[in-house]
Amino acid sequence: MQTISSAEIKTQCRQLGADFTGIADAAGFLGTEYTGNRPQEIMPGVQFIIVIGVGIPRGSILPLPKGRAEYTNTLIAGTATLRIIAFRIAQVLERRGYLASIVPTEGSEFGMWYADRETLKADISLKYAAYLAGLGEYGLNQLLITPGFGSRVRMTAVLTDAPLKPDIPERRSLVRCECNTCRQCIQNCPVGALSPDGTIDTHACRDYLFTTLGGLRCGLCIRHCPL
Repeated sequence: MQTISSAEIKTQCRQLGADFTGIADAAGFLGTEYTGNRPQEIMPGVQFIIVIGVGIPRGSILPLPKGRAEYTNTLIAGTATLRIIAFRIAQVLERRGYLASIVPTEGSEFGMWYADRETLKADISLKYAAYLAGLGEYGLNQLLITPGFGSRVRMTAVLTDAPLKPDIPERRSLVRCECNTCRQCIQNCPVGALSPDGTIDTHACRDYLFTTLGGLRCGLCIRHCPL
């Protein structure tokens, strides 16, 4: 096996078009705070999760609810970009002698295309991996709030057994503190799927997207987020 560093991974992600990259210790998913599916169930030898993200252009979000076709197409372009970046990084890791597997893109409303049809939970939470890597905190809109792009982000990740160095952020609350007094996303959700207690009716959100909107994305919880 050939050595590979976290700095090298991040540099390559940036050169391939990523706006931000973070590396989370997979052991963070074993804590009691996390209640979703775990990466260890997918790759038993996983050591780290390389989270890769791009910012979504503000011009596709500001016109909402008009321009939903353009907004949806912009999100798809972000997903396509991330898939290429993640695939290239997976190739680099495996050429060095390590295992790598790409996590489905999150930001597509809880990864619904890949999620369990009953619970709507993905195999792992990319948002939680990003939180562990210090890339942001959760918002009441159930999306990751990042310092540079707010919740206007699309993410993917690569699971690997490579011996990388994880990002270790300062301990902070899971939910962004500003959300407690803002609640714009809750007030502007067209189907009332978001609640002040931090819960979400994922089925109501899904049905609105795939039935009412015919597969187009809504985006109003992002449009009205001031962060």
